[in-house]
Parts: sequence; structure tokens; C-alpha cells
Amino acid sequence: MGTIGGDGGRLVAGRYRLGARLGRGGMGIVWRATDQLLGRQVAVKELHVDFGLPESEARVQRERTLREARTVAQFQHPNVVVVHDVVEQDERPWIVMELVDGRSLSDQLAADGPVPPREAARIGLALLGALRVAHTHGVLHRDIKPANVLMEAGTGRVVLTDFGIAKVSGGTTITETGSFVGSPEYTAPERMSGRRTGPESDLWSLGVLLCAVLSGKSPFHRDSLGGVLHAVVSDEIHPPEAAGPLLPVVRGLLERDPDLRLDAAAAEALLAEYLRTGRMAGAASGYTPTQRVVQGTPPAGLTSAGTGGRPGSRTARGRTLLAVALLVAAAGGAGVAAVAILVEGEGGSIANGPSGKGGQTAGPSESGSTRPPSPTATSGETGTRGPRSPKGYRTVSDPAGFRLAVPAGFTRSFEPPRVYYYSPGKVFRLGIHIQDTERGGPLAAMRKADAEGPDDYEGYRDGRVTATTHNGKGAALWEFTWNGATEDGGPRHTFDISWDEGGKMYDVWVSAPVGERAAARRHFDTALRTFVRTRPSS
Repeated sequence: MGTIGGDGGRLVAGRYRLGARLGRGGMGIVWRATDQLLGRQVAVKELHVDFGLPESEARVQRERTLREARTVAQFQHPNVVVVHDVVEQDERPWIVMELVDGRSLSDQLAADGPVPPREAARIGLALLGALRVAHTHGVLHRDIKPANVLMEAGTGRVVLTDFGIAKVSGGTTITETGSFVGSPEYTAPERMSGRRTGPESDLWSLGVLLCAVLSGKSPFHRDSLGGVLHAVVSDEIHPPEAAGPLLPVVRGLLERDPDLRLDAAAAEALLAEYLRTGRMAGAASGYTPTQRVVQGTPPAGLTSAGTGGRPGSRTARGRTLLAVALLVAAAGGAGVAAVAILVEGEGGSIANGPSGKGGQTAGPSESGSTRPPSPTATSGETGTRGPRSPKGYRTVSDPAGFRLAVPAGFTRSFEPPRVYYYSPGKVFRLGIHIQDTERGGPLAAMRKADAEGPDDYEGYRDGRVTATTHNGKGAALWEFTWNGATEDGGPRHTFDISWDEGGKMYDVWVSAPVGERAAARRHFDTALRTFVRTRPSS
């Protein structure tokens, strides 16, 4: 890292001697420092606080920041910057992190230009690993971009850093409630619209980053902030030509509807396949846009909360344009890093300030005050609608208490306590099991199943259990291959995911011949994207 100034050797927490200033961002200043207790070099981030707040509110802000920083410090992963310590001094929080000897990915791109597809795939896999562990701990990064990715010199290690605006599940954000934070070119459209945010929003940002490292700039780069926001929310999406070899991943991550967006497990599988074979199923040299927004129809994520029916397209589009206008106006005075959007009421009115209702503000989805229910998150009502079935699939409402899309021609078989949907000849088998939660959760259950795999499946091999998320909830993905039963005629591969929701553990899997693995993965991903809990039939 380069240095841009010094601080005269100030001592923080009686232990960390500050040296040169390494960088400055919207959330604070990063210093090179010496840990005098352990005799090692570290990076120390001095977080900004709002001194204009009353002391009681400023104290709450500091405590919240420290609490959330400590949450981030609890998880470790080789591709996540290590947090050594969190302290408070001079009435502001300080985060002590490992000092990564290298440069940011944005500096690398500026100096050396775009990277080849294999390097982009390697970077993408590393960041997916980092996001998986963060999401498992209920932490959303919310600012995935090349400037927040460090490339360690000598080792090539990819390190995700700057969780300064991260959101911890169930809490407020490190920044004040009601503020939109992040980098517009890399921000998911559902966050732009104030509809919701979740792990899928970080995955959109990763898709933009892949485009940037392959071509040198994001597909949403425009000459003005207003142009950027319009491009993210409603323009036709054109991945760069250089993204051709990785197009299935890029196209899947840049799906505007977060419920249809490629999930982390599927993205990892595709990138790993490319690194292993040099090819990716579904990759092509050309690109026909499938995410076009027709003039006069609302972009995904711009439906109003709390209304009894679908809002008119004119209202939704007007709300989008008003949001863009206010963002541009706010950015003119405050900078891009901290633009305020406040969405209130079912009419879609947007204001750059308090709502005036008892001093309470209705912020974007991070605050939880105006988020409409996710189409795949249901309170158990049978009338809840899920995502539309893609071509070649049909939606089934199962009496066991769920709705999902299954391939056309699949038939149901109830084999207590499991429900199956079979293709003709049972070549493909989609299974759903709803049961009581287990001690240790889905990850422990899947690891136990993996350990027992050799006893339960003849020729069990290639078993792998991965911690992941599903609809923002901790989940476990289990993949394995086995010899198959006598009637199967050969080896089979299984994709199996389990998660806890509504006091139950849900298990969804697809099994198919190893030669049909790609189709099985497509059926598996479609089932997960469209899965909705409903009230069981009596």
C-alpha cells in the first residue's frame, strides 16, 4: 500500500502507534501502525462519528458501531481481512486489522488493465468464499467494488476488506439509519429502489465487479450520477464482450429480480467448472439481453409496500425518476458516498430528510421500515405468490405446505414423510422434506449425513458440505456422487440444501445421472428460486 501522509506517532489505546496514512474514505481514515505489544505492523481504521448529534445519540452510535465491528471480527476466512481488535478512543471507534502487503484491485486495474477470464474467475471464487462466511454470520457487506478488494503481493491472495458500511442481520447499520451508502455503479437495483437488501444484493455487486475486472469498467458506468442510477435501475444491461467466457455467471448475477438472481452456490460451481475445464456450460460469444425493461413498466423491486394490489406502471416509473433526481441533488452537496434516500408511505413519496411523523424516518430496506415482503418469504398464508415459473416449468402448490416450480411433465409422489416430483422413468428426482429443526442446525445435520454417506449410498464419493445461505437464512449445501441403485443403470449426482425457517427445517434436493448434472443443477436452482412456504392442507 502506498502512503499519503503521517500523524506524528499518535498512540491509540495505549498500544497502537500510528504511522503513515494509507487511505481515506467516506467512513474513515486508514493508518499504518505498529502494535507495540506484539511488535507487528497493522492497519488501523479511524471511523468517523457525527459530532453534531446530542451526546446520548452519539454514544448510541459509537456503541452500535463497536458492537457491529466486533461481530465482523468474529468470523475468519482467508479471503476476508482479519480484524485483530476494536477499541474506542477520543470518543470514536477504531478498528485494528491485518496489514495486507499489496494494492487494491482498482489500483491494479488502473495500472495493468483488465485481467484474463481465468484470473477473473479466481477472484470471483475467492470473493464468493468471503461472502459466504459473512452471510452465514448474518453480515452483508453492501459495498463490493474493486477498491475494497486487496491483492496481496507475492501470494496473489484476494482479500475482501472495508466492512465499514456492512449490515449485521437484525440490527441497524454502522452508518446512521435512513442513509443510502455504497457505490452507485455497484449497487443492486433493489437497494436503489429502497425495496430490500440481502445476500443477493452483494451477489449483484460481485457480478458488476466481474465485468469491471474483465473489461476495465462496470457496465453501468455513465458520465453523470443520474445516468448511473438510471442504468442500474432500468437501462438494458449489456455485459462487456470480454465477459463471454464467464457469461452464464455474469448474466445470472446481473438478474434484476433478486429472487431469480444466481445464488452463491451456483456461481461457485460455474466458476470452479471454468477453472477446472476452461469452459463453462452455457457460455457463448454473443449476448442477447434478457433483462430488458419495457418502456412504461416498473423495474423489478419498484412495487409499493402496504398496497392492496399491484401499483400502476406510471406511479412506479415516476417514483424511480424522482429517486434518481433526489439522489443527484443530494450528491451535489454531500458526495456520492453518503446520499440519503427516504421512502415513505404507499404512494411512493421520497424525501431527503426526516419524515416528520413523530421524528421517525422511513428509510430504505436496511432499516426495515418500508420493506415489502419478499415474494419467497411467506408468513404461512396460502395466497402468497412466488416468482413466476420459467419457460419449461410449472408452478405446483403442494398440500404439504409449499409452492415451487417443477419441470413440465414431472409427477408428484408422496412417500411419507417426503414429497417427490419425478420425471418420466424417475431419471430426475426432486425431493422435499419438512421436519422439526435439529440441534446444531442445517450445517450439523448435513455434516452428519455426509459422515454417514458411505453407509447409506453404495460407492459414495466426492461428498462436500458447504455453509451457505438461502433467502438470508443460514443454510448448508451437500453435494455427492454415488453408484446409484440397480435400476438406475449408473452413477448419480445429488444437490441437496437444508435451511431453518418458521420453526421447521426444510430440505430440498435433486438427484440425476452424472451425465445430466447440468440439467439437475438447473432444476435445483429453479426449485430454490421459486420455493415459497404455504399453509399445509388439513
